[in-house]
Amino acid sequence: MPAAADRVRARRGAPPILVRQLRNGVEESVHRGDVVETDASGRILRALGDPERVVNLRSCVKPFGLASLIEAGGIEAFELEPAELAIMASSHSGEDLHVRTLQAMYRRTGVSQASLACGAEDMPLDALTAARLARDGEKASAVRHMCSGQHSVFLLLCRLRGWEPDGYWMEEHPAQVAYRAAVARAFATTPAKLRMGIDGCGIPTYAFPLREVAKAYAFLADPDAVVPPDSRAPLAASMKIVRDAMVANPEQVAGTRDRIDTSLMKALPDRLIAKGGMEALRGLAILRGPRGTGTVVPASGMALKIEDGDGYDRGTWAATVEALRQAGVLSGQALRVLGRYHRPTEIDPHGRSSAEAVPAFELAPLNELIR
Repeated sequence: MPAAADRVRARRGAPPILVRQLRNGVEESVHRGDVVETDASGRILRALGDPERVVNLRSCVKPFGLASLIEAGGIEAFELEPAELAIMASSHSGEDLHVRTLQAMYRRTGVSQASLACGAEDMPLDALTAARLARDGEKASAVRHMCSGQHSVFLLLCRLRGWEPDGYWMEEHPAQVAYRAAVARAFATTPAKLRMGIDGCGIPTYAFPLREVAKAYAFLADPDAVVPPDSRAPLAASMKIVRDAMVANPEQVAGTRDRIDTSLMKALPDRLIAKGGMEALRGLAILRGPRGTGTVVPASGMALKIEDGDGYDRGTWAATVEALRQAGVLSGQALRVLGRYHRPTEIDPHGRSSAEAVPAFELAPLNELIR
């Protein structure tokens, strides 16, 4: 296996450096990665690195899989609210806000919280909530897991269709089959062609080239841009519902404290959906609106992957904000508000800035790169 991985790496070459970690001007480490922006047809608008790099979607799949519940009639059957839809497309922080939203939905729909099979290890993500639970001697339950919203989709599908919820996380379970079909349609393919793996929360995940991830997020940004005979067109109405729910509820998409997805969406209200996945993948749905000098630009999607998985978050944070800045999406006050993500700093025990992650790349429009 290592030999095969080495051959793949040699064929595609080393990704470009996106972020440099500097301490007193000395480069301590670098974060390499790939970035691509496309329209809903998949036409590349900007790119750096390898747009065809294959990545596991992980949590970036969540907005698309949610369409399975919407198309099954879940909104009408369960009177689902936008905040509930948003948390089912989220990787939430496990704060009380998120728990209240999910538990209210469970009570109304007759779903048992005990059926959640996502685990609870190392949860919740929110440090203050985790500290409070530890202080009070309370052990986090599965509802505080960042993927409990996604797992709720499967449980609601079971409730709606009369399926047995036991084993809902298995690949062959009808809830997974329905979810997988929606994902395949959003990516203009078929379930049989999907490349599957197992996600950290125990359910299937799917792999696509980075360019296809950007294309899917462009579809999420403007579902109406996809029309027949495109096979994704029948999914457009559901994707519009997902988009509007996420845009209206950014704190359900991630959290209230130090979550870049929520911070980006709040800094650019009605203009952006940001959705991170583990191992430093991020999908960005950029809605139609003014960029740069004020020119109104059609919707697009952007996908970014940091090669090393970015255990510190600093590389993903800095590269995401910088890519949006260079694409003309972020500027002025919105960019200043996101300063802690743009150039993340390391603080020593005395409150001094001791190191800084600095974005170091140029994401030029594609037509400027071709001579």
